[in-house]
Amino acid sequence: METLQTIPAANGELKPLTAREIAALNAQFEHQAPEEILAWAWKRFEKKAAIGTSFQGSGLVMLHLAKMAGLSFPVFTLDTGLLFPETLELHKRLEDFFGWKIESIRPDLTVEQQAEALGPELWARDPDLCCTTRKVLPLQSKLRELDCWITGLRRRQARSRAAIGLIELYALNGKGGPDIVKLNPLANWPTEATWRYIREHKIPWNPLHDRGYASIGCMTCTRKTARGEDERAGRWIGFKKVECGIHTFMSPKNDFQI
Repeated sequence: METLQTIPAANGELKPLTAREIAALNAQFEHQAPEEILAWAWKRFEKKAAIGTSFQGSGLVMLHLAKMAGLSFPVFTLDTGLLFPETLELHKRLEDFFGWKIESIRPDLTVEQQAEALGPELWARDPDLCCTTRKVLPLQSKLRELDCWITGLRRRQARSRAAIGLIELYALNGKGGPDIVKLNPLANWPTEATWRYIREHKIPWNPLHDRGYASIGCMTCTRKTARGEDERAGRWIGFKKVECGIHTFMSPKNDFQI
């Protein structure tokens, strides 16, 4: 029996999911394993769905779950030009480990060109603009190629992520833009389960985690975290900023907006 997510339109293509259907799927996914959610995404979108990862713990789990299930999602990462050497080395190690090419998405401006255009050390003066230039705009361009963006977001990473859904619907370019499905299959996973999985399956991880960095971004905006702090407390020191913007720049489409 065909379900709401597999009924084709008259031209044979799948109908875009509505916000109400997304809400129903979210309720369904609350009771399903991440592997089942990923399998749904592959059946629905195939290679129009992609995993975006910064090689944090949950991203590593996501890659392994997809690999073990034989789901050949494209994989990409944002390379800001300001990443730790350990992160760049991990990129290579993960490609070898999984046997997958991980696409690097880079900003239009190099760090040097950004300094010429916007002044030196923009991250120290206006981190929002720096993140927009080096992360949000490159991601926005990449997402235009996709119908589904798969992330490693977890509800326990930070208070700002406590209410995320397992599946969400967004307008990519504002309320009038095309829609994109955002999938967070590990939303319910605690930190302990994430790292237990990584160790059990011997997945390479960033050695900075072993040195006190709970969340790893750019070298310029990341510090070690103290016991009891949110995982993301070490980002953007000295600013009232908890997100880089890649998870907040789009407008959510809720079922009451239909």
